[in-house]
Amino acid sequence: MRMEVDTDRCVASGQCVLIAPELFDQRDEDGTVVLLDDAPAPERAAGAREAAMLCPASAIRALRG
Repeated sequence: MRMEVDTDRCVASGQCVLIAPELFDQRDEDGTVVLLDDAPAPERAAGAREAAMLCPASAIRALRG
């Protein structure tokens, strides 16, 4: 699995950080998503997919590969 984020789309809701804090963080200045791991281990895949699915701005993509 590979992760991508579109920081231009991010609305800084923080849902990704709540769901998968090992994969996502937020910038201090504006709360925009920061991707910590663009190739999460298999045991983190469920959290990565859930974060992508629940992102209100669709700024996170979980890709196979």
